[in-house]
Amino acid sequence: MGIVRSKYYGILRAVTVGIAFFLQIAIMIFLAVYLMRYSIIIYFILEIVSVITVFALVNNAESYKMSWIIIILVIPVAGLFLYFMWGRKRINSQYFKKLRESDAQMMRSLKQDDSVVQDLEKRHPNKVQISRYLRKEGFPIYNNTKAVYYKVGEEVFDAMLEDIRNAKKFIFMEYFIVSEGKVWNDILEALTQKVQEGVEVKLLFDDFGTLRINTHTFRKEMKRRGLEMCIFNPIHRDVTRMTFNYRNHKKITVIDGNIAYTGGFNLADEYANYIVRFGHWKDSGIRLYGEGVYSFTCFFLDMWRIASRNTDVKNEDYKPQIHIDEPGYVQPFMGGPHRNPHNPTEGAYTRMINKARDYIYITTPYLVLDQSMREDLTGAAESGVDVRIIVPKIYDKWYVYMVNVSNYGKLMEAGVHIYEYTPGFIHAKNVIADDECAICGTINTDYRSFYLHYECGVFLSEMDAIKDMKADFLKTLEQCEEMDLVSWSKRPIGNKMMQGALKVLSPLL
Repeated sequence: MGIVRSKYYGILRAVTVGIAFFLQIAIMIFLAVYLMRYSIIIYFILEIVSVITVFALVNNAESYKMSWIIIILVIPVAGLFLYFMWGRKRINSQYFKKLRESDAQMMRSLKQDDSVVQDLEKRHPNKVQISRYLRKEGFPIYNNTKAVYYKVGEEVFDAMLEDIRNAKKFIFMEYFIVSEGKVWNDILEALTQKVQEGVEVKLLFDDFGTLRINTHTFRKEMKRRGLEMCIFNPIHRDVTRMTFNYRNHKKITVIDGNIAYTGGFNLADEYANYIVRFGHWKDSGIRLYGEGVYSFTCFFLDMWRIASRNTDVKNEDYKPQIHIDEPGYVQPFMGGPHRNPHNPTEGAYTRMINKARDYIYITTPYLVLDQSMREDLTGAAESGVDVRIIVPKIYDKWYVYMVNVSNYGKLMEAGVHIYEYTPGFIHAKNVIADDECAICGTINTDYRSFYLHYECGVFLSEMDAIKDMKADFLKTLEQCEEMDLVSWSKRPIGNKMMQGALKVLSPLL
């Protein structure tokens, strides 16, 4: 089912792009054959419309805006069609109003303990600015929280299933992709058992990510089992509002308010290597236990209020019921298109890179960089920081891989080390810096995560989990092939041309 879903997603996007270019060519032929006398005037009018559309982009993030400007001005007919499908803010103002209201309710619940901040500033003055930035965006930092890092999806699901089976009060699960198979079936049976024991279960899934499984039969079965389920941002409600953007890409499980999971994994068999799609699937995840879990509880309920249209759900009803003494700090955060152009997902990554002194290690499946992020990485490397990035050797989307490769050159010229994971597909989304801090979450280094999707992650400081993340990165390097500038520059001319064209289309990918 996961393979079918991925193919459907790719076909749908390819067909849409194909239609756009067909319209472009058809209109040009029509003008040339039937309206030759007026073709220049009509094409000029199309360019005027394109320019007007370009002005509508002025409030978007700079790199995202510039990519769309190039597309629209170079191919006005196809560019306009693609922009109105994927580029513009299609969520109506009423929707954003509700989202802001829910966000405000969430932020009122997330209060900062000043003593934690003071302690952090004494112990880690070099990394205070990262935490300060996230606090300014409304996300408190916590102590008294234990973090456990998992280096593959199999480990995550084993631990999560055990915690689900031990749940006493409630279970919240928010995921982008759900597919039939062992992972989902095991979780579904465990959830059903907990409902029978009186545990409250809420499930929140993205509509696009569950396109194949989200049928009337599926929804009826969830209801029969006593599971509350909501679908986020339906894409088919009516064709005039269909959008492929603004997907809920977050992965969150919260159990009893005391335990939370997040990471790159979805609820599908490929994430645990029960099925093989692109070689070995290398993912990662993290488990929090303690006070810091409350932020993830609030993140879930924030989206639940929107999807369920139930504004009576109160964050305070689901507070943690434990207190532990644990060293270190955790700072969960989230982002989404309603926060553009100042999205915390990109902001956290940018500040991690710019504040690194010794090294910055990144794992990501998609290296679709905007100009700002590229300059941050090259600037760090040119300043003597050891910058290493692991990306997949075996890719899930050939066109994204082509854009990945197109970005290698500028990075390697500046001294960035790029490695391709040879056993398969690396899907982990981690950033580690200076043995002092790290981020683990759902955030890819691409336009979608930084500008278009709802994402989440957790910033870690002074925790053993950071050592585990670094050890996993270095161990993974042993299974990677380092890219070199000479070989990259000698790649076939056809690849260079294709990569250049696809790079222009980066916002669509």
